[in-house]
Amino acid sequence: MLAFAVIVSPSAWPRAVSSAFAAAVFAFLDVVDVLLCFVYGFLDAVFEDSPVSCYCHGSHRAAALDDDDEVSDTLYHRRSALRDALMGLVRGRSGGSPETETERRKGRSPRWSDCGCDSCRAWQRHDDGRLHFVANQPPPPPNDGAVTTTQQSGEEDAIFIHGFTSSSSFWATVFRESSILNNCRMLAVDLLGFGKSPKPANCMYRLKDHVEMIERSLIDPLNLSSFHLVSHSMGCIIALALAAKHPERVRSITLIAPPYFGACEEKASQVALKRLAEKKLWPPLQFGSAVMSWYEHIGRTVCFLVCKNHLLWERLFRLITGKRDVDFLLGDLTKHTHHSAWHTMHNVICGGAMLQDRNLEAVEAAGVPVQVIHGGDDQVVPAECGRHLKAKLPGAELRLMEGCDHKTVVFGRERAFAEELRAFWSASHQNKQLAASASGWAG
Repeated sequence: MLAFAVIVSPSAWPRAVSSAFAAAVFAFLDVVDVLLCFVYGFLDAVFEDSPVSCYCHGSHRAAALDDDDEVSDTLYHRRSALRDALMGLVRGRSGGSPETETERRKGRSPRWSDCGCDSCRAWQRHDDGRLHFVANQPPPPPNDGAVTTTQQSGEEDAIFIHGFTSSSSFWATVFRESSILNNCRMLAVDLLGFGKSPKPANCMYRLKDHVEMIERSLIDPLNLSSFHLVSHSMGCIIALALAAKHPERVRSITLIAPPYFGACEEKASQVALKRLAEKKLWPPLQFGSAVMSWYEHIGRTVCFLVCKNHLLWERLFRLITGKRDVDFLLGDLTKHTHHSAWHTMHNVICGGAMLQDRNLEAVEAAGVPVQVIHGGDDQVVPAECGRHLKAKLPGAELRLMEGCDHKTVVFGRERAFAEELRAFWSASHQNKQLAASASGWAG
């Protein structure tokens, strides 16, 4: 039934029939997710010394949200009448007690349902616990052997932040155009829980966790006194939080496909969940996003089948395609745990939505130049998000790229994108100099 729903576009069906069928499918998934709650509860008790409870029990909500305002309510409140009724029966029979934040932070890495291969556990062999990042250094300037500092050579730094279920590999093709940005040291980071970076099971993956790890792994060790920020999708939320915390260091911000929906009557976290993971059967990408965002245990099952067995899928990919290397997009999709992806989705994408207005206001007050680039055909983060952000931040520069989607807004136009970055950075530098000169004249 689900396969049929994904293959046949509902646009050809009468609206009422389409809505009824979608409601029936998601009601079925509600039942399956509740049943899987029991299955994973039993398996976790068998295979783990300190099993971590799921978010099915609403009684946990108040304690967790009181402890930390960056823990999103969408972890606990994903509205469904059928699910609420079923979980009411479950709670009535189980009589479970609320779990504190300290108890929830127990856990080991990896869990039994995560991949334990050498590649996925490589981060555990490093004692520092820092994020993995890739640096693309500009060519050394000609000199007589004297050592030059970043400030003396005029070199700039830029931190590139990827989006959801991605890694620093997302920026690899942009880095190949480094000749255009030949005076910039480009630093692409694997966010906490993704790529080759740590994936601890005792972390809530809040927005501040991601920001603090970037500080600890890049900004402080490399002594970055000033830098540009370039971010894609979910990375835009992290970039804005980082800029709001260090407005004096950030020279400019480039936001590519930022998920921002503006002010509304409903809570921002719930709006982000419903808009970015709307319960729809078509297109398939939307259906997949809904399943992975609304159903904790079904999502864990998908990660168990895909991520835990990624070596098998990679071998099959090589066998079918005859290629030696697996496409990095496929590789990145499996380089996370369900725990890291689930919490990042809810605590950064949904929970971070509640903090975006505050961060945007801090960026505007500091006068940090901002440009927004959005694909006109983006089906993951709709182009209206770029317009909403422009309305909130009138001084931002908005570029709507017609014919581009969530990925091709960068892929396939890397050279043009690098030239846009160079032009924006140059204009930002000139505007800053003019503002400094005007301030000096006024003084």
